[in-house]
Amino acid sequence: IILWVKVTKRSWRRALGTRVAASAAALVFATVGGLLAAQDLSSLLRNHKEARYLVTPANLIVAGLRVAGSDARAAASVRLAVGEDARQRVLAGNQRPLLLVLVVGETVRAENWGLNGYQRQTTPNLSQLDVINFPDVTACGTSTEVSLPCMFSETGRRDYDEERIRNSDSLLHVVSRAGISTLWIDNQTGCKGVCADLPNEQLPGDGDALLCNGEHCLDEMLVRRVAAQLDTSAQLNTSSTLDTPSTLDAAPKLATLRGDTMIVLHPLGNHGPAYYLRYPPAFARFQPGCESADLGDCSADQISNSYDNAVLYSDHWLAKMIALLQQARNYDSAMIYVSDHGESLGELGLYLHGVPYAIAPKQQTQVPMVAWLSENLRSRVGLDPDCLRREAMQPASHDNLYHSVLGLLDIDTAVYEPKLDLFRNCRAINSG
Repeated sequence: IILWVKVTKRSWRRALGTRVAASAAALVFATVGGLLAAQDLSSLLRNHKEARYLVTPANLIVAGLRVAGSDARAAASVRLAVGEDARQRVLAGNQRPLLLVLVVGETVRAENWGLNGYQRQTTPNLSQLDVINFPDVTACGTSTEVSLPCMFSETGRRDYDEERIRNSDSLLHVVSRAGISTLWIDNQTGCKGVCADLPNEQLPGDGDALLCNGEHCLDEMLVRRVAAQLDTSAQLNTSSTLDTPSTLDAAPKLATLRGDTMIVLHPLGNHGPAYYLRYPPAFARFQPGCESADLGDCSADQISNSYDNAVLYSDHWLAKMIALLQQARNYDSAMIYVSDHGESLGELGLYLHGVPYAIAPKQQTQVPMVAWLSENLRSRVGLDPDCLRREAMQPASHDNLYHSVLGLLDIDTAVYEPKLDLFRNCRAINSG
């Protein structure tokens, strides 16, 4: 019996070792195979999301975790109030309402941003405007699902707690609580809870025959929607270079905006893998492009060309947004643009985004950011643009956005952290 037990133990250990070695080898082969086929797999899983649920046992594990997470979120369905003491400081001499347009760019990486020194000039219009460029900005996450709630939270990446972030008031709630009108206009997949219970609109895919194809609209439509909100007697020329003059007078009002206002725009931007659908033909400057949502059908150069064309189009409509704000002279206006996360275009064999943050390549975590402030707003807060350009050369992150917006809007609240306000050191009149 003793001999049998010893033999059985050795056999069990040998069998276990064999299984572990076989599993490790299978994992290595699967990883290598996945990297070799990353270009095709990335497109497959993005274009056919149902395929993700056919992979066993990963599908069972992920489903179990999601159910557990859903139960936890349901238990914490009451949103935690943040910034209940928020109030806007009234600065002497303010006669015009303040308008801040915050553009949350989609999937644009810093490496391909012309203002950051990219070999291609993908930002020719912005480079001719008086904008402040922030060349070293780190994102909260590598996906919209993570980055969007994170960048609108007071904790951000430095004290990251997903459950707390998703169940707490966002920056928009604090701004609204301070008495400032807010509006979220979405040309993407929604605000991920950031604008919950606040005025918001999803652009219809058939909103304009010239800019929409029935499924989605080009991002220039966002400029038109903002123009429809502005209370101005000026004739605002926001017509596309591709169409006849805009009929903005017929555009419906999205919300009642009074006094100081913050509008957040969530564009399609460079959302892949169908980069070629993010810009009109007139912006297909870099050729040949990838005219397919299946990246496996295209070369690395073709993919990069289409990606850069999409960046070029973002530059175009962002410049038009600034032109619109310049014409709205009865507002003290500003625009901040910052991307939610970056994108891999074949580096390290990776495509698209969503790699776990701890091991994500810089292409997915480094994002562009620019700010434009009208002369009226600069005078209103005593902001020195030369100082701000110097400050902009320092490393920044999504964590700065929350507190910079509170500072720019002169909102006093205990959750405001002056050291994270990118504008504070360059203002003659400081908030807080």
